[in-house]
Amino acid sequence: MVMLFDKIKNGIKEKYKDNENYHSLSVILPYFKPYIKRAILALGLAIPIGALDAVIALSLKPYMDIVMMEKQMQSTWYLPILIVLFTSFQGGLNYLATYMNDWVGGKVTNDLKISLYTKLMRQAPGFFEKQTSGKILKAYNNDAEKSCAGLLSNLKTVISRFFSSISLVGVLFYNSWQLAIIAVIVLTCAMVPLLKIKSTIKDIYNKSEGENAKVLTTYNEAFSGNKVISGYNLYDLKQKQFKKLVTTVFGLKMKITQHVSWLSPLMHVIVSVGIALVIGLGSYFIVRGQLSAGQFVSFITALIMLYTPIKGLGNNAKNMSTCLCAMERVVSKLEKIPSIKDKEGAVDFPDFKDKIEFKNIKFSYVKGKRVLNGISLEVKKGETIAFVGNSGGGKSTIVNLLPRFYNVKNGDLTFDGISVNDIKVDSLRQNIAVVFQDNFLFEGTIRENILLGNLNASEEQVLKAVKESYLEEFVNSLEKGLDTQIGERGMLLSGGQKQRIGIARAFLKNAPILVLDEATSALDNQSEYIVQQAIENLMKDRTVFVIAHRLSTIQNADRIAVINHGNLTELGTHEELMNIPNGEYKRLYEMQFNH
Repeated sequence: MVMLFDKIKNGIKEKYKDNENYHSLSVILPYFKPYIKRAILALGLAIPIGALDAVIALSLKPYMDIVMMEKQMQSTWYLPILIVLFTSFQGGLNYLATYMNDWVGGKVTNDLKISLYTKLMRQAPGFFEKQTSGKILKAYNNDAEKSCAGLLSNLKTVISRFFSSISLVGVLFYNSWQLAIIAVIVLTCAMVPLLKIKSTIKDIYNKSEGENAKVLTTYNEAFSGNKVISGYNLYDLKQKQFKKLVTTVFGLKMKITQHVSWLSPLMHVIVSVGIALVIGLGSYFIVRGQLSAGQFVSFITALIMLYTPIKGLGNNAKNMSTCLCAMERVVSKLEKIPSIKDKEGAVDFPDFKDKIEFKNIKFSYVKGKRVLNGISLEVKKGETIAFVGNSGGGKSTIVNLLPRFYNVKNGDLTFDGISVNDIKVDSLRQNIAVVFQDNFLFEGTIRENILLGNLNASEEQVLKAVKESYLEEFVNSLEKGLDTQIGERGMLLSGGQKQRIGIARAFLKNAPILVLDEATSALDNQSEYIVQQAIENLMKDRTVFVIAHRLSTIQNADRIAVINHGNLTELGTHEELMNIPNGEYKRLYEMQFNH
């Protein structure tokens, strides 16, 4: 079974590698492999479900000829019972197929979501800076639902109707081959418009999904920015913006309807022409004695049963097109290569003993707009170096290159002589702890957030980290202590408490290199004092990179680097920099302490 699956997948991939739909299927099919037996069973059940549609139409021929025409019941007493039995059997198969369909679809969707989530987590920070939360949610969650679950349910419908059509067409030819030919020609005419529907609505549908993503983003902003909305009385503004957005979504939805809804009326017209032709020609055959009443009724019943689902194929085609469009977007995400990845032959982080060196690094986020202009700097092991300077001057960019949040493309950054680009990303980041200005806390407990620094830490290590980060008094004041829930993004905590949890997390990581990215700039004086004490504990015996706006917090740094407009303009101790006449550091220092 598995070998057959692989042959099918490889055959599709090779034969249709340049076709978007088939390429998407070749990527999605492996996700069905673990559940292939159940998937085949679910789809296989659609065959008898569809084929059994012919039973009722077939049974009407003897019923009409014997009971209605000859007025006899003895030889046809079993027909009503047979119809009930076959219909019940068909209903049971339909239930089982639907259950299996949903089970396989749910499993495959979960696996696909896990793959997409894993892929999402590996994207570089630059990727997230260009996205909105709504786009991420639509692309990495909602599309997975539509593509997998939609694929199976639509395939089940297609297979069921295909075999229903075959069995019913068989009934048509059994009763009258002449009338059957007319019916098949009409059926073929009805199917032709469906072939173009995907290409017709693809662009509109993708644009509609983009606008729907903006709707989700707006809801997320209403949640995260509720205090700003309330504090600035932005209710009317946000309502107008949202109204404009949903109006756009509505307009796109109606465009899709305009391109698709004409199919059903067209099907009705085509089907009615087919039925009219059959009734007219059938009446002629009956009068000529070439067709019995039973054959005619059986034929008409089979024809109506054949044509009825055809009328709704417009919606099915729309659903299938939606599924395929979602699948294409999912595949594009699965095949997206992260910009930050291990190169071939990458090595583990070295046993750091000597120095970190920035070698003439030039960096741009946007082409043509340089942020760093050839930064060269050596930092010895165990040294604390602070970066100060104008806002947007490149300080955060320098420290973001250390854990390789961005690739170093011009110049080089080395750890004991080994280029950052030659070190395995996970190994590199395992040896660097970062405390941000706004440490992100995940929904859960204080303990769970601290343990992110080291998931295997002992209780003793956790308690030591709590003590060193000056969290002990706060934790002891809580009824549930470390097991207290902190809410989404730590909403139930103050800024200082969040920072100390971030510091405790860094304590548990116990990395030799520490980055402090404006870790106290958003705090009040009292919170800053406590957090600064926790930071001083954390800095012991580590190589530390500090970004600070408050110069009082970095006076004891081994060296201070002044970064302005992407250039390293001054470098030295606090005393050395203060002795530079008209120096930039001296100017910054006097501005802060003379006001």
